[in-house]
Amino acid sequence: MTDQRLERRRTGWLLAGLWGLLLVLAALRPLAVPDEGRYAEVGRWMLQSGDWLTPRLNGLPFFHKPPLLHWLQAASMAVFGENAWAARLVPALHAGLMLLGVYLASRALAPALAPKASAEAFARRAALMFGTSLAFLLGGQYVNHDMLVAAWIATAIWLFAFAFLHGERPHAGLARLGFVACALGVLGKGLIGVVLPGGVIFFWLLATGQWRKMPRLPWFSGLALFALVAVPWFVLEQRLYPGLFDYLFGDQQFRRYTAGGFNNAHPWWFYGVALLALFFPWLFWVFFAAKPGVKPSSVATENKAFQIWLLCLIWVGLIVGFFSIPRSKLVGYVLPVLPPLALLATLGWERMFGARAGAPRLLAALCLAGVALAAVLEPLSTRLTRDKRADDLAQTLACAASPEDTVYVLGGYPYDLPFYVRTPKPFVVLQDWPALRRTAGDNWARELFEAGDFEPATAAQVLQSPEVLPDAARRPGQWLLVPHDHPDGDWKHGWVLVQRGRAWSLYRSAPERPVAAEHESLRGCHR
Repeated sequence: MTDQRLERRRTGWLLAGLWGLLLVLAALRPLAVPDEGRYAEVGRWMLQSGDWLTPRLNGLPFFHKPPLLHWLQAASMAVFGENAWAARLVPALHAGLMLLGVYLASRALAPALAPKASAEAFARRAALMFGTSLAFLLGGQYVNHDMLVAAWIATAIWLFAFAFLHGERPHAGLARLGFVACALGVLGKGLIGVVLPGGVIFFWLLATGQWRKMPRLPWFSGLALFALVAVPWFVLEQRLYPGLFDYLFGDQQFRRYTAGGFNNAHPWWFYGVALLALFFPWLFWVFFAAKPGVKPSSVATENKAFQIWLLCLIWVGLIVGFFSIPRSKLVGYVLPVLPPLALLATLGWERMFGARAGAPRLLAALCLAGVALAAVLEPLSTRLTRDKRADDLAQTLACAASPEDTVYVLGGYPYDLPFYVRTPKPFVVLQDWPALRRTAGDNWARELFEAGDFEPATAAQVLQSPEVLPDAARRPGQWLLVPHDHPDGDWKHGWVLVQRGRAWSLYRSAPERPVAAEHESLRGCHR
């Protein structure tokens, strides 16, 4: 076996080990709320109901994001069971896709960026930097849409960039795959799946004088592939729910981007701090990846190095700038910039250390530090939502309730509990809904009543008034969940406390249900 094949095999084992570590970490904590509980339950409900067209939260159409995450989670749960690890496998697979993209792109670009270095060693270093970052080890297992869309945005940019670097005529096959990656990004999280990769490539072509190549893209076949993948679901759902486009693209994307009043408001410099944490400790070496000292008249290899450096700069600057404009900011929004940062950090490392004897030991020590930090933060992160979770009530409810029973919720919504108990019926959420429409901010209540607007008949069944509680308390097989911060009142009459959890209390109606010889519990019961 040649030395090159041995080196690639070594890299393969390292990448597999990093992804395996991610999968192990993904099995060590309960679902965080609200995001992980919400999105895992949407996937579970899709699998249970058999309705793979319309995502649903508590039985109501849920159109905050397109359905790719929910489809993949439902498929994962069909194979691996309805558990948190199966839900986390979807973002983990996309983190693995991003890791593979970093490795393959770095190996292909190494001869231009670092001609004196081994291309395999250069690419392995880039993959190790990304694979031992918190972005990969923690962000890669978090159940939401961020890692999924980040992976497809990054994949699209790599594919289009390599298509244009191919020569005077862009590589048609790579470009077509780029269109498909954009379509999957749109199905993952909406318009940013095409706007961000399109913007990065457009400004890069302008900055490098390659804009004349744009008409030579396979536009007809590429757009046809994009439409074939991305468009059908939107068309079908718009026919079923005529307000979908305005809600999904208008409210959840355009107005959320341009208007205030949404959660997670942060200052403009927020993403600088976020990237320091996400790419610790490797961000430091990005600053050593200085501009290649080449001129437009330089030889092709040097020119290519400048083009790649400029691609990374525009990639990071445009996406960070784009998400810094709105007041609402979340850490996961900047995950798409991790691949160019990994490439720049590797280039900076190469320029700082080159072939120095102690560099491999320092690299190994920093990799271990990154893994250790992730291992320490993993259990600590579970405490952040400890006082909001309801998972400690799951076994009691799942084993005592039957599939025909009704679960009422007063004063909030326990995002994680339906997933753990695997209820076949939506919870009945009790609030003064007309008043909440006037006062609710960007919270759980707005999610539910806006979802209910798409199906008023379903909403009338699952979004009710607290006035139904006295009658429910007189019937057997009725359950009530109330958060501890909800004030006491007449609602307690007729309800018997079953368990007081960390954040929620579980009650049952006073009349005892006759217990059959073999009580049929909910599917989440593990005796």
